[in-house]
Amino acid sequence: MFRAVPVTSQGMKMAFDQTVSDPDAVLLARYAGGDRHASAELVQRLTPRILGLARRLLQDGAEAEDVTQEAMLRLWRIAPDWDPGRARVSTWLYRVASNLCIDRQRRKKPAELAEDWEVADPTPDVTHVMQGRTRVAALEDALAHLPLRQRQAVVLRHLDGLANPEIAEIMGISVEAVESLSARGKRTLTTLLSGRKEELGFADD
Repeated sequence: MFRAVPVTSQGMKMAFDQTVSDPDAVLLARYAGGDRHASAELVQRLTPRILGLARRLLQDGAEAEDVTQEAMLRLWRIAPDWDPGRARVSTWLYRVASNLCIDRQRRKKPAELAEDWEVADPTPDVTHVMQGRTRVAALEDALAHLPLRQRQAVVLRHLDGLANPEIAEIMGISVEAVESLSARGKRTLTTLLSGRKEELGFADD
């Protein structure tokens, strides 16, 4: 059962509107009611995004998988008490995963870039595949040089395509701070990659 919201017509309408506008909240409610198919669909919808975020923040595939599993476990635990008025499910999950990544990053020494990133490129053209891998590796290498909070803002804004207000909610900062972190991070990435345009196939850009 969801935690009760204030029993007013306005409060009930806001909670209803929030749930309807967030399909993940509908699935979470079904999961809380015992629907196993809903949990499978939530995993399919949310896990790739959270895993991608964790990989880019931690630069470690194994740790990223651990963070993703822990974040999903926390979602399952909170499902019976989920209040659809608190936030979008994906926003809440991004915030949990981000905090888990930050905690792990603070506990470990800087690590070298992992070499096992997968590139979703089905083309049989070997040259194209290798160039795609080179571009991904270059981006991951450049991201690894950003301060963690800048990296987080850049990944959420420019790779995951989230809006600044949602990123601000995830990171617990103002929209202005998100804009500043994202802009500084993007400038640094541009500087780091500027000398590799020809190698990466961007010589005409």
